[in-house]
Amino acid sequence: MRKLLTTCLREGFGLMPQLKLTKANIDRVAKPGAKSDTLFWDTETKGFGLRVTPTGKTTFIAQGRVNGVGDAVRVTVGPYGVFTPDQAREAAKQHLRNMELGVDPRDVKKQDEAMRISLMDVCTAYTTRPGKLKASTAAEYKRHVEKVFAPWKDKPIANITRDMVQERHREIAEKGLEGKKAAPASANAAFVTLRILTNFAMDEYRRADGEPLIARNPVDALKHHWAKLGTRTERYIDKRKIGAVWNKLHAMRDEVVGYEALASVDLTIFALLTGARRDEMATLTWDRVHIDDHNPSECWWHLDDRKRGDPIWLPLSSQAVALLKSRPRLKLEDGTESPFVFPSWGKTGRIMDARAPMVAIGEIAGKHLSLHDLRRSFTNYAMRECLIEKFRTDLLTGHKPSQEDTTARNYLDLAHLDWLQPDVQKVGDWIEQQAAVAAAKNVVPLHRTA
Repeated sequence: MRKLLTTCLREGFGLMPQLKLTKANIDRVAKPGAKSDTLFWDTETKGFGLRVTPTGKTTFIAQGRVNGVGDAVRVTVGPYGVFTPDQAREAAKQHLRNMELGVDPRDVKKQDEAMRISLMDVCTAYTTRPGKLKASTAAEYKRHVEKVFAPWKDKPIANITRDMVQERHREIAEKGLEGKKAAPASANAAFVTLRILTNFAMDEYRRADGEPLIARNPVDALKHHWAKLGTRTERYIDKRKIGAVWNKLHAMRDEVVGYEALASVDLTIFALLTGARRDEMATLTWDRVHIDDHNPSECWWHLDDRKRGDPIWLPLSSQAVALLKSRPRLKLEDGTESPFVFPSWGKTGRIMDARAPMVAIGEIAGKHLSLHDLRRSFTNYAMRECLIEKFRTDLLTGHKPSQEDTTARNYLDLAHLDWLQPDVQKVGDWIEQQAAVAAAKNVVPLHRTA
């Protein structure tokens, strides 16, 4: 035994101890006490070895050169006890054969790790890239993964198939997330997120041969099967129904209970009065609202984190001012007030959607509508009913003038839009007039009696 150990442990430059790797021999040398790892190379199979740590832990390894050239590559076969020497030797031979054929085990390891990357892992990697996404967009992607794709979020993204995509999309489009009401727009939006995340995974993670982890995006299965939403330009509240919608929303203000419920109704009303994007309103903070009770042109709200373009100051109608002045301030647990105009108790601290009021609007309008469709409604009322020219309507809704409009782009102040207050006031007044007409239709006249 002493002679065996003396032979095994004698090391010179480039020399490692050799040992026939059998159970008996391994049991003899697998002892704690060494100051560093000791490698024993099998006398029968070149490149097959055993690592013994100072604590006595033993692991089989294989070492070779890819295509027989370059630096030696070492790969772990597995622990002694889980593998017998004969099993480990056969596994090592397979690794060595693969290296001779040009397969780098380091690439195989990366592929194996990539194959285990979950949908949630990809979402986190994509949304946490420095300076790449707005916080609201990142939150929306995370919400889709955690809510719509909850059954998949902890599973490997590479395991999501075309059939799974088609089935889940159909479920959401026809029954919604809770299985109660069709949600075609939500289904489409969620699967756009999945397509984006999968494309990212295809670029970011690779197989051992360098090919993308996912050969084809499974969301391509929806190419001819996206949920039909109707023509975009038709997705707005008809002028004959806006009065009933306005009255319903104000009735809901008196009926709902809780900060969040009221905030979602008020957010919806604010959308009709401004034509703003959902996230522009939902992220609005009180420090970006200014109200002057004596000068309507000095009533505005400020956008400094826009989807497109530079910061702007947008005018408010008297109806929007009244709404904002009536908004209660949410007291937080630490005694301070929420900075958000439309607050929530959720993690973001603000409203993320307005589901209940939008359902009520859809029932009156006779069609499924989203908050973005209220932006279309505002545009239609401004141009068609109030005869506000397109240039002014574009500015009120945060659109930039066309590239051909040299004068506007280079000489006009497109940030401070207080001069458009009379225009936004026209829209607010017109909506209120329609509400009065709708209310009058519900009045039952009393017959006089003698």
